[in-house]
Amino acid sequence: MKLLNTEEIKEKLESLNGWFYVDDSFVKEFKLKSFADAVAFIVKVGFEAEKLDHHPDLLLHSWSKLKITLSTHSEGGVTENDFNLAQTIDTIRQ
Repeated sequence: MKLLNTEEIKEKLESLNGWFYVDDSFVKEFKLKSFADAVAFIVKVGFEAEKLDHHPDLLLHSWSKLKITLSTHSEGGVTENDFNLAQTIDTIRQ
């Protein structure tokens, strides 16, 4: 798996809604209606991440906010896997 270069990352970000490139990662924060909705969303993301064998960092805070950070730890940055998972997560949230 190859790391995406800066131009590839910028291009990929244009097709993602609300994701940012921070510290060699794609990052997005979601605001859910309730704690229960946030936990349900985490579970859905977890199942999809497991299918892709690519596991994000998930931070539930302020009872209904979820911050998701995607990077390919083994590669030390962003790869196509991160982009694919970001797209999948956005589909789940629609």
